[in-house]
Amino acid sequence: MRTEPPLDDETLVTRARAGDLEAYDLLVARHTASAYRTAVLLGAGSDSEDVVQEAFVKAYRKLSRYRGDASFRSWLLAIVANETRNLHRSRGRRDGLVLRAAAADPTSEIADDDAMATVLAGERRASLVRALRQLPVRDREVIACRFFLDLTEDETVSALGWPRGTVKSRTSRALTKLRGLLDSEEVRHG
Repeated sequence: MRTEPPLDDETLVTRARAGDLEAYDLLVARHTASAYRTAVLLGAGSDSEDVVQEAFVKAYRKLSRYRGDASFRSWLLAIVANETRNLHRSRGRRDGLVLRAAAADPTSEIADDDAMATVLAGERRASLVRALRQLPVRDREVIACRFFLDLTEDETVSALGWPRGTVKSRTSRALTKLRGLLDSEEVRHG
């Protein structure tokens, strides 16, 4: 019995553009895990599933704009990163409202978002998460892409929409900052 080789992304994209929903379903199935990891690592937390769903909907709607300069995966992860940034902006507005409400009613509780810490279990991973949270958002994004998602430099360039030189320099600076934070965390906790 001979099985057909799996279709590559390019073929699936071409079919999806022609209206083949099954082809798009295969793309979704193939890339959901990495899209979800991206959303979690970029800080979407408990909203990661919503971010991924919205990213896949937007990707489908914008499929005609996909030029194939980068892999479909990188293009999709760029959409996931943008959706996560949108989430952070809306969270910022929402958190501002919550803080104002808390100031008006001091008996209310405001809980921290520990979704990322629950995804990355264990003492060392918890330290890494604490250190990552102290980094600026762009540093977190580049580290997540390069090291947690194992994206190549080219894929990171595509996913984040930054020039190659920016990806290289920010990766280097972000790793230096992260090492410093992890060293100080280790000193604090022995």
